[in-house]
Amino acid sequence: MTQTLELFPIGNCSASALIDEGGRYVWACTPRVDGDPFFSGLLGARDPGGEAAQGVWSVDVEDTADIRQSYLRNTPILSTEIVDTHGGAIEIIDFCPRYRQFGRAYRPLAFIRLIRPISGAPRLRIRVRPTFNYGERATTTTAGSNHIRYVGGETTMRLTTDASVSHILEERAFRLEEPIAMFLGPDEGFDSDISITTERMLRETAFYWRSWVRTLSVPLEWQEAVIRSAITLKLCAYEETGAIVAALTTSIPEHPAPPGEPGRNWDYRYCWLRDAYYVVQALNRLGAADMLENYLGYLRNLVDQASRGHMAAVYGPTAEPPGTAPARQPTPGLGPAVIHDSSKVGHVQPVYGVGLEPVLTEWIAPHLPGYRGMGPVRIGNQAHEHRQHDVYGQIVLSTVQAFFDERLFRPATEDDFHALEPIGERAFELHDKPDASLWEFRGREAVHTYSSVMCWAACDRLGNAAAKLGLAERAHYWSDRAKLIRQTIEIRAWNEQLGRYAATFEGDELDASLLQMIDVRFTTPDDPRMKATMEAVEKGLRRGPFMLRYAIPDDFGTPKTAFNFCTFWLIEALHLSGRSEEARELFGQMLSRRTKAGLLSEDITFDGKELWGNYPQTYSLVGLINCATLLSRPWSSVR
Repeated sequence: MTQTLELFPIGNCSASALIDEGGRYVWACTPRVDGDPFFSGLLGARDPGGEAAQGVWSVDVEDTADIRQSYLRNTPILSTEIVDTHGGAIEIIDFCPRYRQFGRAYRPLAFIRLIRPISGAPRLRIRVRPTFNYGERATTTTAGSNHIRYVGGETTMRLTTDASVSHILEERAFRLEEPIAMFLGPDEGFDSDISITTERMLRETAFYWRSWVRTLSVPLEWQEAVIRSAITLKLCAYEETGAIVAALTTSIPEHPAPPGEPGRNWDYRYCWLRDAYYVVQALNRLGAADMLENYLGYLRNLVDQASRGHMAAVYGPTAEPPGTAPARQPTPGLGPAVIHDSSKVGHVQPVYGVGLEPVLTEWIAPHLPGYRGMGPVRIGNQAHEHRQHDVYGQIVLSTVQAFFDERLFRPATEDDFHALEPIGERAFELHDKPDASLWEFRGREAVHTYSSVMCWAACDRLGNAAAKLGLAERAHYWSDRAKLIRQTIEIRAWNEQLGRYAATFEGDELDASLLQMIDVRFTTPDDPRMKATMEAVEKGLRRGPFMLRYAIPDDFGTPKTAFNFCTFWLIEALHLSGRSEEARELFGQMLSRRTKAGLLSEDITFDGKELWGNYPQTYSLVGLINCATLLSRPWSSVR
C-alpha cells in the first residue's frame, strides 16, 4: 500500500499514534512525542508486497473485502471495521486511555486495542513489529503467559493481552471467536482483568473527551469540523509541561522531491512559540481555557529562564539535553543559520523541546528511508539557533489574556508582568534588526515586517496589561515604545513606489504574513494602505484557490506547494474586506481537502489533489477553527 497522509491520530496528551487506512499503527514515538519512533512504518522501508517491513502494529484479516473507519463521536477513539469476502467482520477500537483517577489525570504512555468479532468466523493475523534507534533494527522480545516485552530502545514496552501470546509472536493466522484486549504500555505488570479493565478505560476515556467537547463554544456551522480540529489540537499538547508541538511527525516532505534533491523535510515534534500562540488563540475562541492555562505554565518557565539570560546555554554549546539520542553529525549542506545571542537578558528562541530543552541538534536518521522513500529523515531542528524576533510578540500575546480573564485558576499577577518586561525590552531592541523570519530562512536574513509588527504587539499589550494592573507609569512607558515601533514600521515597511507594505523594510517582497497586520490590530481592513496590501498579496501569492507563503526562491528553490494556513489567512481577509460569499466558498473547498480523519497537513499541491508536509499540522487546524468561527451564522439565527 502506498504511504499517504490518510492517517487517524489517537492520543491522550502524553502518548500519541497515527493509524493508517488499513488499521495499522504506522507512527508512535516513545517515551515522548519527540522520541524514538517505536512504530516507524510511516517513514520506514516497504517490502515487495507494499507492507511496512517493520515498525507497524497490524491486524490483518484474510480475504479482506472492505475497511471502514471513523472516530467515536466527539472523541479521538478510532473504530476500524474490517469485512472479509465470506461475510465475516471484526471491529478494532484504538485509543490511549485518559480520564480522572485519584484526583489527577490518568494519561499513561499506553495504547489500547480491542478486537471484537461482529459476524462470521474471520481469520486474522496480528503483527507487532516495533523498532528502535530510529528504525535501525527491530526490538527483541521476551514473553510470559499473557504478555510480551519489547526490548532494545530507551523505552521497554510491554504488551499485555488475553489473546494467545504465541499467535502474536509467530504472527500466526487464527479464527477470531472471542473479543481480544491488548494493552501496550510501560514495562510493568497488569494487575487486573484485562478485558474488564480496558472496557472500563474505554468508557471513561470516551466520557472524558465528550465532557471536554461539551465545554467548547463552537460556531453554529461546521461543528463537526471544528470539534475534530479542537480535539486534535489538544492531542498535540504535551500536558506534563504544557508544551504544544507543531505536528506529530517529522520529515513528511513539503512536496515530492526527485532523487538527489535536498528535500524540505523538517522535524515538527517541538514547541514553536509562534505555533503555540496561534493554537491557544484559536482554542480561546472556543473557550478552552484549560489549554491556555497549561501552556502559560510552560511559557512562565521559559520567561523566567530568559530573564536570567542563560536560556540557550543550559547545556553548553554542543551538549545534548538529557534523554536525547547520542550526538550525531549535524545536518550537512543547509547553509548558515541566523544564529542567536543567548547571552542577552530576555533572549528567547523560536522553538524548544517539549521538556523545555533549548538544544535541538539537527541530524539525519540514516536507517529510515523516509515517506515514500523521500528522505532525508531529520531529527531535531536547527531553528533553535535562529533569530526570529516575532517570538517576543507571541509570548506577550499568549500571556496577556491572563491579566484580564477571570475564569483562570491562576490569573496573571504583577510579578508576572515584571517578568515579561525583559521580553518587551528585547522586542523593542530588535524590532528593526534582521532575523530569519517566521518562515525560518536558513541562508539569508532581513528586517521582516511581520517580526517588527509582532515586536510592536509585545510593547502594545504590555501597556494594556500595565493599565489593567494600575501601573500608570509602566503603561505610559510601554505605550510610548509601541508608538515608536509603529512609526518605524509605517516608514520603513511602506513601499511608496508600489503603494503597499512590503515583507521587509525598504524591500518589495510579498509575504502572506502581511495579512496578519489586521489580526494583531496594527491596522484595519478598511485602511487604504492595508487594502492595497491585501490586493497585492492576493494577486501575487494566490494560486487558484490556494495561497503561497511567498513566491521568491528560498534555500531550496521556488515553492512547489501552497501553505494551508496562508489560505485560511486569505479567507479571513476576504471576509473582512466584504467578500464574505467568496470567503465561504473558498472555506468549503478547504474543508473538502481534509483527510478522512477530518484533518489537514501543512501543504497542498496547487491542483488541490494531495496533501504534503507534517501531519496533523496545528497551523492548518487553527486556520480552520478561526475561519469557521468568523464565517458561521450566529446561534441566534436558529434559537
